[in-house]
Amino acid sequence: MKYQKLKRNLYTACVVANLFLIPSPVLWAEQSYAQSTRLSLELSNATISDVFASVEKNSEYRFFYSDAVRAELYRNVDVNIKNKTIDRILSEVLDGTNLTYFLNDRQVMIIRKEEKTQQEKKISINGTVRDAQQEPLPGVNVLVKGTTIGTTTDIDGNYFISVPDKNAVLVFSYIGFESQEVKVGGQININVNMSEESNSLDEVVVVGYGSQKRASVVGSITAIEPAQLQQGTTRAVSNNLAGQLAGVIAVQRNGEPGSDGSDFWIRGISSFKGTGVSPLVLVDGIERTLDDLSAAEIESFSVLKDAAASAVYGVRGANGVILVKTKRGQLGKPKVNFHLEQGFTKPTQLPDYIGSVDYLSLMDELYMDAGNPNPLYGEEMINNYRNNVDPELYPNVNWLDAVSKDMASNTRGDLTITGGSDILRYALVASYYGERGIFVRDESKDWDSSTRLNKYNIRSNVDINVTKTTVVGISIGGYLQEQNGMAVSGQDVWNHAFETPPFVHPIQYSEGRDVRVRERTNPWAEATQHGYQTTSSSKVESLFSVEQDLKFITPGLKFKGLFSFDRYSKSWVKRHRTPTYYNPATGRDEEGNLLLSVGTDGQEFLDTENKGEWGNKATYLEGNITYDRTFDGKHAVNAMFLYNQRDYQDGNVVPFRRMGIAGRASYTYDNRYIAEFNFGYNGSENFTKGNRFGFFPSVAVGYMLSEEKFMEKYKDTFSKIKFRASWGLTGNDQLDGRRFAFLPTIDTDGSYKWGVNNDYNRASRFEGEFGVMNLTWETVEKLNVGTEIGLWNALDLQVDWFKEQRRDIFMQRNNIPSAAGFRKTPWANYGKVDNIGVDLSLTYNQQITKDLHIGFRGTFTYAHNTIVEMDEALGVMGTNRQRTGHSVNELFGLVADGLFTEDDFVTNDKGDLVLKEGIPSHTFNSVRPGDIKYVDIDGDGSITNKDEVAMGGTVNPEIVYGFGATARYKQVDFNVFFQGNGKTHRFIGGVASNFLPGSSQGAMGNVLTNYNDRWTPENPSEDVFYPRLSYGANTNNSQNSTWWLRNMSMLRMKDIEVGYTLPKRWMSRIGLENIRLYAKGSNLLTFSAFDLWDPELDTQNGAKYPIMKSVSFGIDVNF
Repeated sequence: MKYQKLKRNLYTACVVANLFLIPSPVLWAEQSYAQSTRLSLELSNATISDVFASVEKNSEYRFFYSDAVRAELYRNVDVNIKNKTIDRILSEVLDGTNLTYFLNDRQVMIIRKEEKTQQEKKISINGTVRDAQQEPLPGVNVLVKGTTIGTTTDIDGNYFISVPDKNAVLVFSYIGFESQEVKVGGQININVNMSEESNSLDEVVVVGYGSQKRASVVGSITAIEPAQLQQGTTRAVSNNLAGQLAGVIAVQRNGEPGSDGSDFWIRGISSFKGTGVSPLVLVDGIERTLDDLSAAEIESFSVLKDAAASAVYGVRGANGVILVKTKRGQLGKPKVNFHLEQGFTKPTQLPDYIGSVDYLSLMDELYMDAGNPNPLYGEEMINNYRNNVDPELYPNVNWLDAVSKDMASNTRGDLTITGGSDILRYALVASYYGERGIFVRDESKDWDSSTRLNKYNIRSNVDINVTKTTVVGISIGGYLQEQNGMAVSGQDVWNHAFETPPFVHPIQYSEGRDVRVRERTNPWAEATQHGYQTTSSSKVESLFSVEQDLKFITPGLKFKGLFSFDRYSKSWVKRHRTPTYYNPATGRDEEGNLLLSVGTDGQEFLDTENKGEWGNKATYLEGNITYDRTFDGKHAVNAMFLYNQRDYQDGNVVPFRRMGIAGRASYTYDNRYIAEFNFGYNGSENFTKGNRFGFFPSVAVGYMLSEEKFMEKYKDTFSKIKFRASWGLTGNDQLDGRRFAFLPTIDTDGSYKWGVNNDYNRASRFEGEFGVMNLTWETVEKLNVGTEIGLWNALDLQVDWFKEQRRDIFMQRNNIPSAAGFRKTPWANYGKVDNIGVDLSLTYNQQITKDLHIGFRGTFTYAHNTIVEMDEALGVMGTNRQRTGHSVNELFGLVADGLFTEDDFVTNDKGDLVLKEGIPSHTFNSVRPGDIKYVDIDGDGSITNKDEVAMGGTVNPEIVYGFGATARYKQVDFNVFFQGNGKTHRFIGGVASNFLPGSSQGAMGNVLTNYNDRWTPENPSEDVFYPRLSYGANTNNSQNSTWWLRNMSMLRMKDIEVGYTLPKRWMSRIGLENIRLYAKGSNLLTFSAFDLWDPELDTQNGAKYPIMKSVSFGIDVNF
């Protein structure tokens, strides 16, 4: 009964509306339960309400009544009923009152007698509305066509309505579903199944600071289904963006837990600055970090790409905007979803290194090739390694294997509860993600240095209808994250594992004695013996909103206010020790003990805690007024005006603050012609008063060809044809880390002495940064032309061409002579970058048969930028080395012209090989046959860094694409998605990386297993991986050049999944809605011309925590 009371209270408004539309005649065809069910009640001095409660407790009947009759339900009665039907019970209980009832199967409506009299001349209709999966739909509008008579379905999808006569037509409508019309005729029970709209003009799309009907959207906006963001198995939502969203370029450069998020940009990078190129991310309208969220929290995810979509964000919209809405409650009974997933992970690819025998043999070969008569190690020693004579004296260690495990794991769990009534709607999401990394730990230690992460997210969103026109929203969310790891950085361990040869010493000597070469490191000991560090981070996000319908002023007018307060904190504790290190053993004594000497004394116990803390907080205030109305069914007007301000503090003396206003005006005629104007007007602290505010407008137009009358006969083929174009300006005020650039700074450097005996010493002070009074906004002019085509209500194609011109980019001048007197050259609005490209998305969904559904999706993004103007050093401007005219972050290097041959040399009087006359000298070091020969670009007769030219490729891809397919047959579903990128390159090796075998004379650096693919006198081929190898550094061969340039384009099977939903007949027996079991894999296959390590990693030598592939098993349960 308590549950029914709660339900009744939540749905009072809906029930009251229904009571006056309920039919008079009893539906005899539905009374089988009433006729067969008999009850016995014995109550003394009880209220009528208590009687109803007792009936509900002992039967399946449910009572509904309005506030108008509630007072009479408190009348006291005595009831002594034995084995009677509900009709007899109600007749006795209501005798002497002004109340009567309607009975519809198990539902009992209590109303006044005069209301029943008014209804007796009408026809009573009832029924249930469900979706395609036979789930009840609450809140469906049921209207008698041509009248104002209407109602809505209740929490179970049921409705009751009275119609004037049998000629009445019922119209069923619900957002996102096709409307249906049903003529009453002789029916008194009408059940309806509603289908989702495949391409609805009335579908609501999230736009900047609000929402619009899809038909009126003229900006370039792309969205993704939240379920697709949950397909990945990592912590970071950003890792699921690449290839999923047209216009988004994303790359994952690291796989370490907690640092594995992707870098992402909207339509590429259009600035050569290191900062200020990332898109604005708004979560529920508040600037927040995308990867702080769990994928389970997300209800909608949209990307605003052009000026029409992002100009309202003004200063913050230059790099595009990502809008995320978290889950909110919906009208309906409580829905509970529980999701649990267990994954097993391993690296996609690690470099393969040779062992001690091959390593020492190669060093001997290179040593003797350098002119030494005898080998450095000799065959006898090498045989000791080969025969595993004494692993402590002749070790063979793969240091990558030593510091990492073959397999790790992750676990994900989510619990989502949603529901609500006409008065209150709620959503609660709780998530857990745990991951164990591949770094090893020493199990003998009572402390744990292994890498692991635990993250807990929770979010509660509540919307309350305070009045019929006032909605209050309360949102509380955040996360707690705990990380554990080594006392040293993971990157250091990877670097040292790459640098340490396999033969120098074992992982550890017997009896736990640690070993290392003096001035070098032992990667395993570094990872396991130096202590541990724990890092805790947490964030609390709050949002309070009030939305007021101002229809009492004019229909369509609304006000909304927002206030948010976010607080982030981070702390860490490090417990460190330096163990006692022994030098590598020189042999064994007569008793077989290792001959060891202490290299460095250490400490036995961990030192005291080393702590650190950091945090920030942000407040945001927004107020907006919107107007949305359609006149005469054809003239749709939408307008918005907004004010906002943000305050961010991170410990600096002065907080960061922004303020601004924004507006939008849109007009749509007959769903065919659309025009829109947007603007943002923002203020920034970084400029002087005259330049502090910037105005950023945009205009856009659209044309819905498919809505023309002459296209009606083609509707079955062309479900949508839309053309749109936009132009606008957005702005950026980020000065690459500098604030208040209009103010000069004073720096301290050096000192001076004075006095008789120079007894006085004073610090020198001088002008640091020069104050630039005329510094102003960096602006981006954006042009976009797009089209949207829908075919057969199944296929949707969206194509956009764009051009962006970024002007007045902030940069420090590079060619101001020192005679000007600046210690630091001033900042200026000087740079210009153009960005041009195209992005498209294609989706296809088709219900082939009742049991079979198939789908396909694909995206393609191409973005190419060009530096139009950039202040470069005088020695660079006008030469082959200038960056102007090339892409941002384009690689520059030497052009390799094959390898030197013996024909390129002559022997001088001293018997040394020298280059023939006319061949440019190579200045990095002396060269021999087999070394890389470079092109003399500047023609000065010598090869230097001045001969570097653009390589035609960038580290970040210019092309990102993805494609996938889905299929569902009965209870079985299948999904596969591939993601790829192109036009991305990287230099491998590098001057200081010990990448070339022998460059450190065997003291440092591992050797890849392809070391035999090299130039030798016996194999004087240019079709090899390595040029001539040498014993010692050969800086000529390690220069960044076309020889070491590699195409890092790839295609990856990002996700593959197969699931099975248990039959509903099984679920009904255990009281569940459904259970789905699934298995999936992530990053299982990678196809690339580059095969030494994962091509997406940010590394020149493979020394990086690898990206992980995984196999997972999970269960989804819906209650």
